[in-house]
Amino acid sequence: MKKKHSFRIGISGSYGGLNLGDEAILESIVMQLRATTAAEITVFSRNAKDTEKRHRVDRTIPVRELTRDEIREEVARLDVFILGGGGLLYDGEIDVYLREVQMANELGVPVVVYAVSAGPLARSSNRELVREVLTPAALVTVRDRQGLRLLEDVGLPQEIHITADPALLMKAQSLPKTALTREGLDLSRRRIGFSVREPGPAAPGIDVDHYHDLLANAADFIVQRLDADVVFIPLERGNRDLQHSHAVVARMRTPQRATVLKGEYSAGQLMTIIGGFEFCVGMRLHFLIFSALQEVPFVALPYASKVTGLLQDLDMDTPPLHDVSPGQLLASIDHSWDFRANIQKRIRRRLPALQERARETNRLLVGLLDRLAPKAETGEGS
Repeated sequence: MKKKHSFRIGISGSYGGLNLGDEAILESIVMQLRATTAAEITVFSRNAKDTEKRHRVDRTIPVRELTRDEIREEVARLDVFILGGGGLLYDGEIDVYLREVQMANELGVPVVVYAVSAGPLARSSNRELVREVLTPAALVTVRDRQGLRLLEDVGLPQEIHITADPALLMKAQSLPKTALTREGLDLSRRRIGFSVREPGPAAPGIDVDHYHDLLANAADFIVQRLDADVVFIPLERGNRDLQHSHAVVARMRTPQRATVLKGEYSAGQLMTIIGGFEFCVGMRLHFLIFSALQEVPFVALPYASKVTGLLQDLDMDTPPLHDVSPGQLLASIDHSWDFRANIQKRIRRRLPALQERARETNRLLVGLLDRLAPKAETGEGS
């Protein structure tokens, strides 16, 4: 049997424990690489210690703490540099995420854009930066059609592949036995999951008062209509998901029936918690992905194209967040609850093809590696 070469692969994204959706993406990328490729995996992380603790990788680089020359040395030793996955190409932080890609281009290190979303990209200077920096990329994949259209509009000349979010390949993980009781949840009662997100560069159009009122009304409706408790799931603990969850609870008429999760969980453990819900209402993409993976019916409040893309893939039509009135949302929840078995069937029917697309990103990457020789073999790098 032919011996597999060992490649040095770097991965850069929004990693370091800031968002459990991003950590699910990284976990899935690493899992697929380990299953198919002999590689030394280096992650360029905002919190290297957190990444080292969470993930089975060989090296972690505190990318925000190093000088340009130090980062350049790390990029230079790589055989392939991966940008992604996730929503990285947007006004606000795009220059940060593309910095190492520019270095890779200068050093002749092949770049793989791994299942990203793109947008909003309103600034012409940022669109030009994307075109300039990503045109040399050896492989470009996006996780939704909206990203494909935007990168085509920006002017990328190469073929752009539509795959899917790597987190669609996540598996649920066991919880400590007393985790849910420590959260104060009454396991004898029906539980409905909720997800919020904060406004910011990746979601500049969010009207906080509007969506707080929407979700508070929806939560009260669920408590009264279904005699259920509502449980808020913060995916970004450090980026104000907790604060926004509590702000929604504060507007409820029945706050005594609401709980905001306080414990520290892995993405796989959150999946297990979500699997105990009968229904979900949410904004964050990976909350909805975890719900779909657990076959829990949901109603989404799409604030960005990446959420709309998931809904299209699952054949679930929901109007954008800014177009939804309280009455429309309650009617949608009421209808979706009554027909939740149909939603489950649709998820079961559509999810396998979506997961196969998620695997395609790694297959394309392995195909690229098969055409490359590792630097260690050619004598380059050290």
